[in-house]
Amino acid sequence: MKVPVPFPDSVRHRRLTTDRGFTLPEILVATAVFLLMVGGIIAANLFGLRMFQVTETKLNAITWSRQTIEEMSGEVRTCNSVWVGNVTTNGVFETLLNGETQQGTGLLIYPTTNTTNYIIYFVNPSDQTFRRTTAQPGSAEILADSVTNTIAFTAEDFSGNVLTNNQNNRVIHLTLEFYQPARFMVGADYYKIETAMTRRALQ
Repeated sequence: MKVPVPFPDSVRHRRLTTDRGFTLPEILVATAVFLLMVGGIIAANLFGLRMFQVTETKLNAITWSRQTIEEMSGEVRTCNSVWVGNVTTNGVFETLLNGETQQGTGLLIYPTTNTTNYIIYFVNPSDQTFRRTTAQPGSAEILADSVTNTIAFTAEDFSGNVLTNNQNNRVIHLTLEFYQPARFMVGADYYKIETAMTRRALQ
């Protein structure tokens, strides 16, 4: 049996010598480049995820504050009377009397002259929530959590001084401070919301 031996100058010999695999250094370089590319893609995605979470938290806080403050301000402006006080542990609202510093954990709103119809906003220190409830049973709702301050409402005069009496043209000042603990890829954050409102129809 005769086996043909390719000559160095033949086409078949050139094909056999050029159709070879990658060398070890070429494989190592290609693998290193591939790993760098994959690492860059993963890092970019993680950075985008972190930015999304930070932005989402801030947007949610802005949306909540705008909606809640708008509703509360509307109720205070159109109400018949409003009182600053404290909500006790058994859920009873205690109004501050004349001579006491007008600052407390809750706000009592009477939309009309009917005192059986009321709205209460208050901070619950036990679970650090800001709540709203009405005279209707089962109407309590949590508006916000992670509230760190307990004195949320103050009654002030036109220049921002805290009053010691229930004068007719007082300004209701709301201050809420929030603390968001660190989460996955998002550091701890602190928020503070302040607003002032007063009744339109003064008696």
